[in-house]
Amino acid sequence: MKKIITLLVLSILIVACSSKKEGNMIVKGQIKGLKKGTLYLQKMKDTLLVSVDSVNLLGSDKFILTDNVESPVLYYLTFDGNTTNKRILFFGEKGTITINDNVAEFGFNPEISGSKNQEILDKYNKIKRQFQDQRLEFIQKDFNAKKENDEALVLQLEKDYQKLTKRRVLFTTNFAINNADTEVAPYIALTEMYDASLKMLDTVNNSLSENVKNSDYGKRFQEYLTKIKQK
Repeated sequence: MKKIITLLVLSILIVACSSKKEGNMIVKGQIKGLKKGTLYLQKMKDTLLVSVDSVNLLGSDKFILTDNVESPVLYYLTFDGNTTNKRILFFGEKGTITINDNVAEFGFNPEISGSKNQEILDKYNKIKRQFQDQRLEFIQKDFNAKKENDEALVLQLEKDYQKLTKRRVLFTTNFAINNADTEVAPYIALTEMYDASLKMLDTVNNSLSENVKNSDYGKRFQEYLTKIKQK
């Protein structure tokens, strides 16, 4: 009887191991301090955020998750499915991607390697944060100028802010063109060039490689342009 039970247990374990999802993208790493909880690998499908894989961590802070990637897109690594406060956003693509972080500052400054698109997006985000900081400075200066009823300064700040906006759009456009062979290009065009001219958007689209044009974000960008032109 004991032998039969042992065989049944082994059979269940074998089935469980063999049924583990396999994909062309492996996401692995370590979340220091996370000894108990569930990590979810998620991505957007249409307008919904769906989980494509998960792992329960019990006594270990190391993890392995996987998915089949048809086209590089953004993924979410979330702790207990909480995408509001605790999440790591990264560009998923074929191959092995390593993510290391700690539970205390989960998602704040993770170490991500193995994704070419992520490396390029990190470079863009570094400059983007500088523009964001400058924008916050303008908001503070504008608030103070209006408080002091300094109309001349308010007008000058408005002009300077418009120049800052133009620089940001121009930088984003050039960045997308210079990285037109990666999926980051149509992604930032979709998410960051909302105030760009149609000419700039067309220029980015025309610069994309055929492979990128046929990617998920490439197709979405083309649909976005088509809708704009129809209007």
